[in-house]
Amino acid sequence: MSGPALRQLQAHRAIHEGGLSGAISKTELLIEYLQQGDMKLADRAADELIDYWKSRVISHADAEEEGFYKDIRTENPELEEAIIQLTRDHDLIRIIVKDIEELREPEKISPTVLQKFYALLVVNEIHSRDEERLLLEK
Repeated sequence: MSGPALRQLQAHRAIHEGGLSGAISKTELLIEYLQQGDMKLADRAADELIDYWKSRVISHADAEEEGFYKDIRTENPELEEAIIQLTRDHDLIRIIVKDIEELREPEKISPTVLQKFYALLVVNEIHSRDEERLLLEK
């Protein structure tokens, strides 16, 4: 059973907006450190950004899949295809975060790592908008 906030459009939207806003702020901070040439702070900011994606966004995705999506699927079997699509979005976020972690081992912060951080923002924004539209707007 999912929590009540996940079932209410405005509350769920606030969760999404808060998560995205935090990710944008942390990404901007990383870019600021890079522009200043402070690689030590940039490296730390990248680690914190990865942790943020895992603890805030992916943990929210996990909660949705474990409760909210199962409840929606049971109540509205016709939404099965939408739930599959939204779960794939979550998987893409997980894959990109894992790719960033693997790239950071040899490269620290490279253009490819930055592109993937930006990709996370785009995927998350589209996913949130689609999820709200497909599952919560009535």
